[in-house]
Amino acid sequence: MKTTMQIGLLFLTGLTLASCGDNKEKAAAAAAAANQVKEYKALDIQLRSATLNTDFPASIQGQQNIDVRPRIEGYIEKIYVDEGAVVKAGQPLFKINDPQYEQAVRTADAGIKTAQAQLSTAKLAVVKVKPLVDKEIVSKYELESAQYSYDSAVAALASAKAAMANAKVNLSYTLVTSPVNGVVGSIPFRLGSLVSSTTTDALTTVSSIGNVYAYFAFNEKLLLSFTKDSTGTSFAGKIAKLPKVSLILADGTLYAEQGKIETVNGLINTATGSANIRARFANPKGIVRSGSSTTVRIPNVLKNAIIIPQSASYELQDKHFVVVVAKDGTTKNVAITVDEDTDGTYYVVESGLKAGDQILLEGVTSVKDGTKVKANVQQPATVYADLK
Repeated sequence: MKTTMQIGLLFLTGLTLASCGDNKEKAAAAAAAANQVKEYKALDIQLRSATLNTDFPASIQGQQNIDVRPRIEGYIEKIYVDEGAVVKAGQPLFKINDPQYEQAVRTADAGIKTAQAQLSTAKLAVVKVKPLVDKEIVSKYELESAQYSYDSAVAALASAKAAMANAKVNLSYTLVTSPVNGVVGSIPFRLGSLVSSTTTDALTTVSSIGNVYAYFAFNEKLLLSFTKDSTGTSFAGKIAKLPKVSLILADGTLYAEQGKIETVNGLINTATGSANIRARFANPKGIVRSGSSTTVRIPNVLKNAIIIPQSASYELQDKHFVVVVAKDGTTKNVAITVDEDTDGTYYVVESGLKAGDQILLEGVTSVKDGTKVKANVQQPATVYADLK
């Protein structure tokens, strides 16, 4: 029979051998896992032609923003429109009550009647004296005197008519009308308010919105890029050759009318490094209002360019990197330079990649140099589904 000590030794030996076996299995499994090649989505680089859209925040101004001011002093008697109303040129906006102008018209009318009576009297005097002069009953002096009185009466009637015209013009100022077709802005005055031509605030502002202007800014680099790429010899000619632009409304919808860049500020703002741009959009339905905030979208047509999804790159210390897959399946992190004028989805690669290269579309921040990977090459139609 075996002793108790011999049995214990045999049991410990068995445990040791079992433990060693487990460790070897774990090591083998770890080695197998390490040698396993992980699969990643990849893209074969090809030269492409596409249109990338660049968006710029913009503010809208009407083609004309006209302050409506009174030309006479008086109390506001009537307000014919409300804020935000669409009005036509000549449509009444306000009625100013000032009886003195009505009285001036009545006075001028009376002056005309008086002058007409005086003219008639002077004419009769000429008619009466002329035959007497012809018969030499009275001297020519009498006729000349009567003629001068007649001429004076003619001038007095003309003066009275001028006074009437002036009185009517002043009376017309009591009715304030819209100078253009447009939209009425805020109205700071109410019925009974005393206004005059020296009042600080305007009665209201009428914005002509048949056409609207979108104001936005280009940075210096982008301005150079657009003007270099466009045809035309003069700066004005280059602006005329710039592509049509679109407008994104506040609700995210695309405005139906396309616009055109008309002016570029000749000075670059030294504080912001940008130049102000103005684009004009037709606004036949009055959808776009002055003062609203929108987005101007400018297309950039690319030919034979290397375009990659932004998600296929990462940024480190202000540099952009991609993971390039070599023919043997090993990876290498490569620095690239990109055009910063992007649509937020794709990068246009200026250097660092060439046609025929293969890059990873996923895992770019975790894959190290020399890692063996299996490239699952994606169809370009899938990768560039959002690219026009």
